[in-house]
Parts: sequence; structure tokens; C-alpha cells
Amino acid sequence: MSFQSFNPVPRTLMGPGPSDINPRVLAALSRPIIGHLDPQFVGMMDEIKVLLQYAFQTKNELTIPVSAPGSAGMETCFTNLVEPGDTVVVCQNGVFGMRMAENVTRCGGKLVLVEDEWGTAVDPQKLEDALIKHPEAKLVAFVHAETSTGVESDVKTLCAIAHKYDCLTIVDAVTSLGGIELDVDGWGVDAIYSGTQKCLSAPPGISPVSFNEKAVEVIKSRKTPVQSWFLDLNLVMGYWGKGEKRAYHHTAPINALYALHESLLLLKKEGLENAWARHKHHHNALKAGLEAMGLTLVVDEAIRLPQLNAVAMPEGVDEAKIRTELLSKHNLEIGAGLGKFAGKLWRIGLMGYAANEANVRLCVSSLGAELGGQSCLAGIGCVDSYYSS
Repeated sequence: MSFQSFNPVPRTLMGPGPSDINPRVLAALSRPIIGHLDPQFVGMMDEIKVLLQYAFQTKNELTIPVSAPGSAGMETCFTNLVEPGDTVVVCQNGVFGMRMAENVTRCGGKLVLVEDEWGTAVDPQKLEDALIKHPEAKLVAFVHAETSTGVESDVKTLCAIAHKYDCLTIVDAVTSLGGIELDVDGWGVDAIYSGTQKCLSAPPGISPVSFNEKAVEVIKSRKTPVQSWFLDLNLVMGYWGKGEKRAYHHTAPINALYALHESLLLLKKEGLENAWARHKHHHNALKAGLEAMGLTLVVDEAIRLPQLNAVAMPEGVDEAKIRTELLSKHNLEIGAGLGKFAGKLWRIGLMGYAANEANVRLCVSSLGAELGGQSCLAGIGCVDSYYSS
């Protein structure tokens, strides 16, 4: 067998992630590598922290990118804040709430699970009832933007309830950061994690996190060691701290951080509010086209994510076959349903750089062509009307 350089066929990525990447971000990956303790690199690290503070809307000093994907950001929050025996309330309304619950048990915590139907938001009253029943609870964890269902939950309200009962909060913002409103300081979030491959449109492999002073104090006053050496923030803070002199902890993914820096510069230039509005704008166009084809979005509009659209499967349609045809004929990737929604819906992403008119038109025309009938013309007609109005 002979091997050659790998050159994939370009795809348009409209699944649940990764998303399309801006050419400027791709170009940043190819810049000359320098040492992870080089003064130039340390200067860029400081800029990334400030830019992430802007994206998260926080002044938290401990706002850094973890050198691993969003799942490691999740583990960073749980392994640093949960000690054996701690009671943690996890609100679960999809796959990623389930992963939070798994982290609690692996950290030796006592799990209290608050469950809501898939396709619905976390119920604040259920959370309050659980906290009344479990006054010993230390932490409350929930997902802001549930990627498996396309649902947004009310972070501000849930954090206020948690704080009423003296609990810290852990929030999953993997799919929300850069795509919809997120105000860490204004909403009282104590610890939060995200990923780079969704609405930030950077390569996968980095997880932005942020911890406020209350959370940092909990980390510093732990009675037991953090179970992960690599994710122990007591050690990592020495590398992502202040000043030019940094304590060696690990070799950072240098070029991936170049790309993150560039993507955050683009977000700052566009402005958060403009980025949120752009996602909503193109979501509305996609919605118009899909509904004109007779397709239905399964999530109620009041809690629907613009950047992750859960589309109900038409009766008699082989959802996997359609996705295969979209990929092979149109070089277009959309996502399948997960968990309880497996085989029942498509997940169509409009994330970051991928949230644009050309992608909406490609998705509607390609999906319409594969579904057949008059659906294609109807969908494109509605998209035309939306963008021309």
C-alpha cells in the first residue's frame, strides 16, 4: 500500500459542528511556529484572554483556553469544583446534560438529576424544587444551548435560583458562545465552558473556560487533589497567569491558538450583538425555506436556537439516505439526531462563519432536490423572498 498526502474534498459544514472556518483563520494555522514560552507567544496568550473575556462578557481573571476540545472544558469545570461527597444538581434535557451527570459520578459526587423532556428547556421550578429537597447541594449544572435538541435554556433565571440556595453554577456554552446572547457577569455564571469549533468558527481542539472569584476560591481551598493532573487549574494558572514569566505546565497547541486568536479578532471586529443578529437573520431565512418545503422545526420558537435547527423527519423518508446523498452529491454535511431523537430529525447548523446566505441557499436547494417534488422550487422561492425583502 502506498500513502500520499491527505487532501480532503471540501465540504460545506452545516451540521452540529465543526463549522466552516473563515479563510483568515485557516491562514493563521500556517504561521511560523514559535515556542510556547516565547515572549511573543506569551503576549498573544494575554490577548486571547482579553478577547475571550469580551466573548463571554466577563471580567473574570481566570478566563483561558483549555488545550483540548469542549469535553475537556466540561471536565475542567467538574474536576476542579467537585470533590468526593459533594451534592451536585444536574439539569438534563438532552445528551450533553447526560454527560454532565456522568462527570459528577466520575468525580465521586452525589448526583441529583433534574430531567426535562427532550426538545424543551430546563424548567426553573423543577430546579428550585430539587434544591429545596437537597439543601446540602453545592453546585448546579446545566446546558445553555443543548446541541442534541436545538433548545436554549434561561441561564439568568437558573443561576439566580442556584444562588438563592447558595450553590455555584456550571454552564455548558459549547454551542452558544458567539451565536446567541451570553452575559457571564450579568447573569451570575460562576463557571462556564465552550468550544472553538461551533460559533467561533475555529478548528476543534480548544475549550474556552471562565471561572469567577467564588469558583476560584473553591478550587484553591479544595480538601482533596484534583483528580486530573492535566486539568488541575491550580497548576494551569501558573502558565496562563500574569506577567512575562510563566511556569511551564504543558506545550500549548501553538498554531491552534493562533487560529483561535484570529477568530476572536474577527468576532470583536463584527461585534457580539451583530454576530447574534446575523445568526438570527440567516436562521429566519432557513426557516422560511424549510417550512415552504413542508418541513417542521421541532422546537418551540421561544426557546429555539438559531444556530442549531432541529428539523422533523418527513414521514416515509430515510433520513440517513438523504444525509448520505447530500454529502456525496452536494458536498453538504448536516447532522443526524442523537439519543431519543436518533432517526427522527436532522440537525442543521448555522454556526459562525457558516451562518451566511450562500449556505442557506445551498442547504434549501440541495435538500429540496433530494426530497423531490415541488419542494425545491417552493423552498428557494421563499428564501429569495426573504433575502430580497
